[in-house]
Amino acid sequence: MLLGGTRFLLPVIKEAHKLGIYVITADYLPDNTAHKYSDDYFNLSIINKEAVLEAARTANISGIMSFGVDPGVVTAAYVAEQMGLPFQCSYESACILQDKASFRRFLADNGFNCPAAKNYSSTEEALLDVDNISWPVIVKPVDSAGSKGVTVVHDKEHIQEAVKEAFDNSLSKRIIVEDFLDTVGFQSSTDIFTIGGVVDAPIFSDQMFDHNATNPLVPTLEIWPTSMPTQYQSDLTHQLNRLFHLLQCQNGIYNVECRICSNGKTYLMEVSPRGGGNHIALLQDMAMGTNYIENEVRNAVGLPLDLRPPTAIEGVWGTYSIHPYEGLSGWLRSINFNEKLKKNIKMLDLAFPFGTAIKPFTGANMSLGDVLLHFDSREQLIDITSNPAGWVDIVVDQHPHHD
Repeated sequence: MLLGGTRFLLPVIKEAHKLGIYVITADYLPDNTAHKYSDDYFNLSIINKEAVLEAARTANISGIMSFGVDPGVVTAAYVAEQMGLPFQCSYESACILQDKASFRRFLADNGFNCPAAKNYSSTEEALLDVDNISWPVIVKPVDSAGSKGVTVVHDKEHIQEAVKEAFDNSLSKRIIVEDFLDTVGFQSSTDIFTIGGVVDAPIFSDQMFDHNATNPLVPTLEIWPTSMPTQYQSDLTHQLNRLFHLLQCQNGIYNVECRICSNGKTYLMEVSPRGGGNHIALLQDMAMGTNYIENEVRNAVGLPLDLRPPTAIEGVWGTYSIHPYEGLSGWLRSINFNEKLKKNIKMLDLAFPFGTAIKPFTGANMSLGDVLLHFDSREQLIDITSNPAGWVDIVVDQHPHHD
């Protein structure tokens, strides 16, 4: 059973079908992309643990995951534990990892590098603390992904609107306010695979942002290989393995975000027991010869793992989120790419059908699609993607089409 129905599930469904596995998708949106490719579909809310458990028992499933779908991770861990199915970690550990306030508290209690943070359950409670804040801070829901509802705040004047935005994007109506960490180099994101709770050599990326986007905190480009110095990569690997040991994690895929700060310390910002969005695992499989997606499917249903170690990356790879520039409005007519660059596009995955109303790029879920790119050099890739208007043309109509 796959929780959710997003396009990020299609590579998972493909690998499952290769292995002869019957796939059930589940969410409350029957028109979602993945349901067209799965073998069966359950209409239910994936955050309703008991409803998903009942459906899973009815279908007598052999495995469950919430790949690239953050809201379903805790439910997947719960169902797996209740039914004795494989999962990366226990339900308790998944709850810690998936809740930003709990994760920060766990990191601090166990001696990891961690920004000072405080969580709140009401706007009034948060605003009472405003005179005790050391600016700047970052305000975010404890339970959202894709930078939805996340704001950097530099002064008291803007804290109220940031708090409201965070609460509006929180399922549990809880938010966290934490010190904003300055980053040296690039923030990094990656998908890793643990065996017995141990990761050997994470393949870190460089994460980049469009500072002119509606939400400049949403990553728009991730590049492999990373420019991160090897000593920091080693330190982060050590921190990850210590975290997995403390949480008694087992086999499986994790999405990790981390950074290096001007104090010389490395920080684990997010560690989630799921594959990441933006087709990160798929890009890593293509660029480095790994087979993370296949093995996540194998792990979920208890099949023997057959994990290939990563090979050296040839050239440079990137996953780019196609997004509307600030002020673009209308109805999507087409997305066109510079003819000279089509040889560099290794995969194109559009998120919305043509005719869809363009919405502001407030979170990763508002991306118009993802492009997996391969260039000979890092300079080429950055030069092209830093000027989207020069290589991708988003054409819109000012009036909707009617059939």
